[in-house]
Amino acid sequence: MQKRTLFAGMLALTLLTSVSPAPLSVAADMGQAIALTLNGQPVSLSVQPRLIGSTLMVPLRELSDALGVKVQWDEAERSATATKADRSIKLRVDSKEAFRGSEAVTLDEAPTLDNGNILVPLRFFSESFDFNVYWDGPNKRVTIADADKSLPTVGSRERMEALLKESASVHGNGRGMVLLGDNAVAVTEKSSAAAPQAAGSAAKQASDAAPPVYSGTNVQVQGVDEADVIKTDGTYIYQVNRDRVLVTKASPAESMSVVSTVYWADPNFYPQELYVDNNYLVVVGNTSYPTYEKPGPVPYDASPAASVEPNIGTAKKMVVWPGRPTRSTTKTIVYELGDRTQLKQVREAELEGHYVSSRKIGDSLYVVTNKSMNYFWIMRQEADSAAKQANESLPAYRDSAAGDQFITIGYEDIRYFPKAVEPNYLLIGGLKLSKPDQKMQVTSYLGSGQNVYASPDNLYVTVSEYEPPKENEQTAQADGKTTFIPAPLNMTSAIYKFGMDNGTVRYVGRGKVPGHALNQFSMDEHNGYFRIATTSGDIWRNDENTSKNNVYVLNESLNVVGKLEGLASGERIYSVRYAGNRAYMVTFKNTDPLFVLDLSNPQAPAMLGKLKIPGYSDYLHPYDENHLIGFGKEAVEVANKKGDGSDTVAFYQGMKLALFDVSDVANPKELFKETIGDRGTESPLLYNHKALLFSKEKQLLAFPVTVAEVKDKTGANTQENASKYGDFTFQGAYVYGLDLQKGFQLRGKITHLTGDDMNKAGQHWYGSERNIERLLYIGDTLYSSSPDMLKANNLNTLREVGSLQLPAWKPRNP
Repeated sequence: MQKRTLFAGMLALTLLTSVSPAPLSVAADMGQAIALTLNGQPVSLSVQPRLIGSTLMVPLRELSDALGVKVQWDEAERSATATKADRSIKLRVDSKEAFRGSEAVTLDEAPTLDNGNILVPLRFFSESFDFNVYWDGPNKRVTIADADKSLPTVGSRERMEALLKESASVHGNGRGMVLLGDNAVAVTEKSSAAAPQAAGSAAKQASDAAPPVYSGTNVQVQGVDEADVIKTDGTYIYQVNRDRVLVTKASPAESMSVVSTVYWADPNFYPQELYVDNNYLVVVGNTSYPTYEKPGPVPYDASPAASVEPNIGTAKKMVVWPGRPTRSTTKTIVYELGDRTQLKQVREAELEGHYVSSRKIGDSLYVVTNKSMNYFWIMRQEADSAAKQANESLPAYRDSAAGDQFITIGYEDIRYFPKAVEPNYLLIGGLKLSKPDQKMQVTSYLGSGQNVYASPDNLYVTVSEYEPPKENEQTAQADGKTTFIPAPLNMTSAIYKFGMDNGTVRYVGRGKVPGHALNQFSMDEHNGYFRIATTSGDIWRNDENTSKNNVYVLNESLNVVGKLEGLASGERIYSVRYAGNRAYMVTFKNTDPLFVLDLSNPQAPAMLGKLKIPGYSDYLHPYDENHLIGFGKEAVEVANKKGDGSDTVAFYQGMKLALFDVSDVANPKELFKETIGDRGTESPLLYNHKALLFSKEKQLLAFPVTVAEVKDKTGANTQENASKYGDFTFQGAYVYGLDLQKGFQLRGKITHLTGDDMNKAGQHWYGSERNIERLLYIGDTLYSSSPDMLKANNLNTLREVGSLQLPAWKPRNP
């Protein structure tokens, strides 16, 4: 048998004029060439990749050169043998039988000839030599990556079952696995802290030195916008209002008017948040489509091969069969901002699953969702293959730029995190708003996400993992009695890092640290390092497994290079703020320690100082480089009458504002303190940082609050008195002036409640449509918003200058 090198073989093949090229059954849209990249670099091919059936075929010569694979051609057998290190494969032209080593493999499509070029199956060839292949169908883009620089793909349902079984055995038959049902609520990112270098807003700047002419959303990282229920562009206010979006011409404030009410064709779509820039309004929300196992009239057919109706203008009858599954998606609707009285919808995009979070950088939008799978059906041993296939519930997405159909992501393109498999799908979608022809890029992972942090270049998604203990319980002896104490769970945080670039996302790496992160503010990126604060252990324990608080520093590859562990034993983290080479952490159980941490040496984080005061801070916000503001609850410590081993117990009281001086890092001080109301006082700012309006230049601090006050405060400081809840007295906004000389100066209160509302109010207040939710300013006018009203007040005097009763909500047409 005569063998030659590949290049000689190619020459011989070119001379085989008696052999006609096999016809190609091309399934791709040939109007757009298929792009191929290897480890992020483009690969140049003499012949364009082809889709034969569902198999992508590429020229053998360029592919083998790019992958560093040697190939020998056998003329007599019309076969090619490819080798690299200890791996080898053998393929034969026009034959579906191939060999991987000595193992016979049946290919979906046979290698073929095209004008003297051998075309081979890209995925089979690449994965045989330890490369991972990802296919982005709508954008006609193929990504090849070294296995050690990328994630493996699931490949098949059988492989997914094996991965889930393996994970269940490791995690104790699923005890530690995160199961998100179709009715699950996405994890809310409870607010914590922001850094002076990073914290900011999406406000328009008049110049680098001048204050903003209008306020923007209070975001964690400057230049990384976050969605909210209200935005302004300096002239108009855009507000998520019930199941619609209202566009109000807000300036001049004396003549505010709603110029547009935005509805949508999808009757099941409910908006949650929005973005606004100079060109687009982007609305993000949830929707669902009924799916059926038998034919029936449905308004939206969301099967993978069905199209979604772009417009439903007439009433339709719908038969609902109880218990039928639904497809839940996170939908993004993009409007072009031209004529505000008649916004033009230009795009829709959907990711299956429940909304976790999103970010917008320039005109690039990134959306993260969690999709559940029918785990128990898939893992049923008695179910046959057909039943499992019917219930496999693969993730899917839709982009109107690519057509009306949902695109199902197959097992061959679902990636998984080795040693961290969970029965959910994490989906990340990227859009370039200014390029409508660039289809949404979607990647899917066997796993889930909880907290999202984004820098201008990278997106980090964390999820808490719990491993069951090796032993079931521990025992403790006291007073001749045996107490059984559950053994501790091993809590860890998996960190997934993705690079972001103009609407595309690529997986960069995975890290893991002990403990669990509180929220997005537990994380930070600085000078190429990633920092994360976690709490490990259990706060209720009093043994060696009691809670401890930690900070870890990871390098660009997400390997831990430095750590500071064991802070505030028996407490948990309530808030974190990063400020360049410093970090500030608040923990709480009975008192509020504010820790000042030094991160200037990534390999050796250290504690510089701490301050212990009553109460705690749920959210920290920078005032300047040496001062920060804490928002949380006051607390009182009283004698414990429960007899559970603790001498004292703390009860939170009213809302607390504190201004901290951290210029002397070894001795932080509480310069000023303000308390609002008593136990029962609440504010959305305590769990959502977007509710804060702050401007150091304007000496302005404002937020919505519901105030409760105890009428009779006489009596000793006892557990009974400390646990008393106050009666409702106010709902609206508190507006403060703030400076370093006078501290907090209450300038006034703004409410949308009428006297009749207050007369009807009882001991407790409810979620009224007149509850103020957000505040913003345009020029020298302060605007407060509730579902029922927009009110404008002079920013300096707080004198009311205008109000607008918003249109009453009307039910949609059936």
